[in-house]
Amino acid sequence: MLNISAARKGRIKSAELNMAPLIDMVFILLIFFLVTTSFVKETGVDINRPTAGSAVSKEKAGIMVAVTADGRVYIDKHEIDVRAVRANVERALAENPESQVLVIADKESLTGTVIMVMDGCRLAGAENVSLAAALPGD
Repeated sequence: MLNISAARKGRIKSAELNMAPLIDMVFILLIFFLVTTSFVKETGVDINRPTAGSAVSKEKAGIMVAVTADGRVYIDKHEIDVRAVRANVERALAENPESQVLVIADKESLTGTVIMVMDGCRLAGAENVSLAAALPGD
């Protein structure tokens, strides 16, 4: 039983909750989740992808090249000339040699432009070059 007179005289210390370790743990968890989160890369333009019944879902690609309906080419939200695809993909592969290349072409884009982009990617040394398509119903 608690002795009230002893508590008033200061002989019994009150219980305290130290918040510093709890705050440290919350920050450690926050850092962990930020580091392990994968961020989605975007091409920077809206592309109307064609549908294909044989389309399969792939793991995330490291290098994304977009071809718009009017023939413009984008890498990392920057418009580039179609002749500069090889140099840009070579630079990206130098940073991460295991990267896959995903060409996202609009269904209204010219086949010649898409072929030039895919050829530039392969000439840059990319071993895995894929062409994006949407599944029916997406």
